[in-house]
Amino acid sequence: MTQPSQSVEPSTRAHGSIPPVPDELVLLVVTGSARGRRVKFGERVSIGKAPDNDLVLSDDTVSRHHCVLERGPSGIVVRDLGSTNHTRVGRTTVAEATIEPGSTITIGNVELLLRAEPNRAQILPSEAPRFGDVIGPSLAMRSIFGLLDRIAPTDACVLIEGETGTGKDVLSRAIHEKSAHREHEFLVVDCGAISYNLIESELFGHERGAYTGAVATRQGAFELAGRGTVFLDEVGELPLDVQPKLLRVLESGEFRRVGGNKTLRTEARIIAATKRNLREEVERGKFREDLYFRLSVVPITVPPLRQRREDIPALVERFLDHARRRVPAAAQVTLSRETLAALSAHDWPGNVRELRNVLDRAIYVAAAGGEHEVRLVDLPVSASPNGSAPQAYPAFDADKSYREIRTDFEADFERRYVSWLLDRHAGNISAAAREAKMDRKHLYDLARKHGLRGERS
Repeated sequence: MTQPSQSVEPSTRAHGSIPPVPDELVLLVVTGSARGRRVKFGERVSIGKAPDNDLVLSDDTVSRHHCVLERGPSGIVVRDLGSTNHTRVGRTTVAEATIEPGSTITIGNVELLLRAEPNRAQILPSEAPRFGDVIGPSLAMRSIFGLLDRIAPTDACVLIEGETGTGKDVLSRAIHEKSAHREHEFLVVDCGAISYNLIESELFGHERGAYTGAVATRQGAFELAGRGTVFLDEVGELPLDVQPKLLRVLESGEFRRVGGNKTLRTEARIIAATKRNLREEVERGKFREDLYFRLSVVPITVPPLRQRREDIPALVERFLDHARRRVPAAAQVTLSRETLAALSAHDWPGNVRELRNVLDRAIYVAAAGGEHEVRLVDLPVSASPNGSAPQAYPAFDADKSYREIRTDFEADFERRYVSWLLDRHAGNISAAAREAKMDRKHLYDLARKHGLRGERS
């Protein structure tokens, strides 16, 4: 790799030991008149204004033959062809540089993103039924494991999408444990649970006196992580005005504390997760398109449990083992084949998290009663066609007035709704209130009224 033509601090994406390049790469035009154009990367791609280039960019800041990208033994080699407005990797002007997937290349004023888009037909499913602590013998999960076996050792950003409770957080930690960052910190930032006013400080830190209540200097997640991994959970909840600052970290590895003037650097890997469909959020103007492109260098969609029922027996056995270790009285507790079949037939709208919580409760009940078998009556399994649990409503009482009966029904609805809402967000009052478009204090009061647990934040 040659030295940069300007004395500028090099991009974090253009140095160090670079892992083997995936087979399927795509150059995506992020800005300029050709914004959105995609070019598959083979062995070589030439870029410029002249029509004989592989990627033709008509923008005025692009030279006729601006630069060329070629596969090398340790990555993709970018070589400037004597252009007028230079070629940059991140913020570094280069004559020649070796980069990896996830890098931003600026041609004049046009930004390109080199994305890894592995052809899953060419990546065989893993033979192992697990990836780290993630269990999944199904073909859908083993296909994800096969992809992650190749991606985890790299520094590429990974975006994990999937419903609540599918295990996105466990999968992210497994990626970290199989990466070069595993000896360093794994920091979780829950973008959906942190107050709007504090999210920027949580990510980037703040200086003393930066705002009311900032009585001391505080380091943010990117500073604390060092060369570790920052896991951005529910990244779809990130406020729009904070998104450009995260984009800067992804592009250049640089950030500033809130209220600070000093530019700091990070070498942390970023893994993001969301239950939202970020493509739809981009179209609705709720999420920046350029940030989405940067986060989804390697997109992963974790299927819900109802689409991979063959994973349920292995998950049940894993949760049983955990419960037996935690509760000595549960050492002899087992499940019958009929109960396991009923569990496999259930839709599990809360996915793996719901399955684990239900099993834990049933095992505790069985152990407390001195029983050696988990009973089906302890589990929320329904014989209804759609697999949903039967709804029990208060009975009509001839001795009560219409107003009294309506009050009973409203109270029962209120209790069940708040319980369902808090279960969806693992008891987090703030996140639940945002989804329900309800005042946080009101939801907290309702939870207390009905004796439901909730974490006020």
